[in-house]
Amino acid sequence: MHLYAIVVCVLWSAVCADNSDDYELMYVNLDNEIDNGLHPTEDPTPCDCRREHSEWDKLFIMLEDSQMREGMLLQATDDVLRGELRGLRAELGRLSGSLARPCAPAAPAEARLAPALDELLQASRDAGRRLARLEGAEAQRPEEEAGRALGAVLEELQRTRADLRMVQGWAARHWLPAGCETAILFPMRSKKIFGSVHPATPVKLESFSACIWVKATDVLNKTILFSYGTKRNPYEIQLYLSYQSMVFVVGGEENRLVADTVTSLGRWSHLCSTWKSERGQTALWVNGDLVATTAGMATGHVVPEGGILQIGQEKNDCCVGGGFDETLAFSGRLTGFNIWDRVLSNEEIRETGGADSCHIRGNVVGWGVTEIQPHGGAQYVS
Repeated sequence: MHLYAIVVCVLWSAVCADNSDDYELMYVNLDNEIDNGLHPTEDPTPCDCRREHSEWDKLFIMLEDSQMREGMLLQATDDVLRGELRGLRAELGRLSGSLARPCAPAAPAEARLAPALDELLQASRDAGRRLARLEGAEAQRPEEEAGRALGAVLEELQRTRADLRMVQGWAARHWLPAGCETAILFPMRSKKIFGSVHPATPVKLESFSACIWVKATDVLNKTILFSYGTKRNPYEIQLYLSYQSMVFVVGGEENRLVADTVTSLGRWSHLCSTWKSERGQTALWVNGDLVATTAGMATGHVVPEGGILQIGQEKNDCCVGGGFDETLAFSGRLTGFNIWDRVLSNEEIRETGGADSCHIRGNVVGWGVTEIQPHGGAQYVS
């Protein structure tokens, strides 16, 4: 039994030795097959297969690159010009629309007009800089290309610049009219807001002309522009606006001239009234146009001295600022208020509403010369 165990152990040891030799031989053969006799640090020799370009090939490549770059530059410049033109025209349309829109009665026109004017001036400066930049870019392009591609564009830009100047002038005229430097602002309708006028000479009139620039934010059935009254008769002179008309009173409410005309809200209008006692000849003018006339109104009447002259409210009590009614109050701006002790001619009436209107002053009340005191929140603005 022991002999049999010893024989089995010897045979098993021989089999294990044979298997170990096989694994070692396999490992050596596989390594030799992968390395293939080459050292791992050796690099194969590189092969440069590129063909050398000839001089003609190089010349053609340079020409193609130059034409491509020129085409790309011209296309980019044209795109920039078209974009700038669209931007300028869009700004012009937006600003023109914002300035031309009628003012809503719920809010003062001045609160919206001031930012619009600032925006317009900024847009005008931006447009000038853009045009200068575009014209400089045009000068840098080849002469032939500039003549063909940019002629129409530059002409359109010049027209746009002219349109911007026109809109800017329009805005300036609507801010303060006819060279006027100041106006009196009535911020709201209130029985405490008015202006008292103090002529240097007594007001005793057998004939007169009265003119005023008006920009109203709202109008009720009776909105007073100016009035003159005494203790005996509070309605010696009145000029007021209604919903669909303008009314002029001399010597009492029974003596009235009505003009069926509508004064545009939020825009400056020049209003004039004339009266002569001898024949009662009376007339009303709006922006230099005669809108109403009559004869026999308060014939032989004399407007007495010693009364109170006010703007933005009517005289209906014993003293300045007494017994006012807020439904009669004016809201908006007034400027260029003048009174003469005679009837102006048609040509003189038109001149008082012309380009130098605020440099023409009446001899009874002269705007910028006669003392006018604002009260209750009314104030001078420029």
